[in-house]
Amino acid sequence: MTDPAALPLARFKVLDLTRVRAGPTAVRQLADWGADVIKIESPPAIEQGEGLGGPRHGFDFQNLHRNKRSMTLNLKAPEGLAIFRKLVETADVVVENYRPDVKFRLGVDYETLRAINPRIILGSISGFGQDGPYRDRPGFDQIAQGMGGLMSITGLPGQGPVRVGIPVADLTAGIFCAMGILVALLEREVSGQGQWVKSSLLQAQIAMLDFQAARWLMAGEVPKQAGNDHPTSIPTGVFETADGHINIAATGGGIYKRFCEAIGAPELATHPDYATSAERSKNRKALNAAIAAITRTQPSRHWIDLLNQAGVPTGPIYSIDEVFADPQVEHLKMAQPVDHPVLGPQKVVGQAVELSRTPSVMRSGSPEQGADTDAILRGLGYGEAEIAALRAKNAI
Repeated sequence: MTDPAALPLARFKVLDLTRVRAGPTAVRQLADWGADVIKIESPPAIEQGEGLGGPRHGFDFQNLHRNKRSMTLNLKAPEGLAIFRKLVETADVVVENYRPDVKFRLGVDYETLRAINPRIILGSISGFGQDGPYRDRPGFDQIAQGMGGLMSITGLPGQGPVRVGIPVADLTAGIFCAMGILVALLEREVSGQGQWVKSSLLQAQIAMLDFQAARWLMAGEVPKQAGNDHPTSIPTGVFETADGHINIAATGGGIYKRFCEAIGAPELATHPDYATSAERSKNRKALNAAIAAITRTQPSRHWIDLLNQAGVPTGPIYSIDEVFADPQVEHLKMAQPVDHPVLGPQKVVGQAVELSRTPSVMRSGSPEQGADTDAILRGLGYGEAEIAALRAKNAI
């Protein structure tokens, strides 16, 4: 077991005010690398609202909130806010994903926090940005997918808009925010000053359009739905086999030629309708039909082995249970074991980044509500009688 103090972010304290998904995703990046994360939740007597994002002992909450401590704190009570500000004095990062105006009403906005601790970094995630005409709109992943253009390029041609099967705007806004926080921590080593790090679902979704956005910005092309075909790299897509479907990516002259030879159809490489990238794009449907007529003659495993040996990227199309049964996925340890104080041994999704000396570690399951409140307060100098009084007032 790795010593928690040896983890790369162990020297940083993070106050987690986040809810639902985008914010917890950002904090999870910090927690998994060893940051001391205090998840601040409402006391049991206070309505929890939509903050959990699902049952506490459910798979979603457990996957999002591992490696944290939990403290209950009523920020609307003067005593609760005073405790929070005391925590800020020695914290490095605060992360929140309230609507933009809420932090000001609660008194946890950046200017207020900076007056307490000039080194503090505030990470904020919103639906549409901290200012601008849509500042006060409620944010939701699917709304960002639509406004960010993703639903217009997802799905089969003519199908109408289609959402992606994961909350991609939430997740990437969280990851981008975490990256911004890490940059701010690095910059603070030089300046000694904290700063406000901002991300939003809309910004993250547009950034994730990547080359599809650049097609419009630089070439004036409005991308359309392409279904399972790659919009510009042809032939790349889903092809039927004798027992299912596979993905084949045979883009580029060299790979395409090797592909044609491997499937026993070298004539497709020299056929005037398919010999160049431009012609393959123009005649995509006919080329895909010719390829599918061949791939249907053998099972998926035959083509996956044959084409990969020929240097042509090819892979299966798994259901989620099949993903985690794959030997390469098992080798990468993407299902990480963790012990939960109530649920017992569990598995959560591992990090997608590996560090050779200081890897991420699943140190603990998600905390029970307020499990660490008393210990944290004692660390701040509160006595047992003071803690009991705070609890009686529903301040903690």
